[in-house]
Amino acid sequence: MASSAFVKLACALVMCFVVAAPLAEAAINCGLVSGKVGPCISFLKGGPGPSGPCCAGIKSLNQAAATPADRKTACNCLKTASRAISGINYGKAASLPGMCGVKIPYAISPNTNCNAIH
Repeated sequence: MASSAFVKLACALVMCFVVAAPLAEAAINCGLVSGKVGPCISFLKGGPGPSGPCCAGIKSLNQAAATPADRKTACNCLKTASRAISGINYGKAASLPGMCGVKIPYAISPNTNCNAIH
């Protein structure tokens, strides 16, 4: 079962690279986003938390997404990953930044319009 999650994560990463390719000027890429959010997966699938490493990753990602292009890239990566990983609780995903003391200008959801982010 764990290998299935890793295969889905790998597929999500490949999709992130495809989505992020047109946004090459951005300093953020989907590999970075996945690495920062990876420790949050168990929480997002119903586990306890968020853990210290999860919140540290969320805070670090928020700091790295300093420009509109970076924020759009991060949004697209999160959106793609949220579609690819089964069992994500989108309520927990939406509350995660706030639980970690971070404000982001969009919800982590497969339905987010990342093009509207400034």
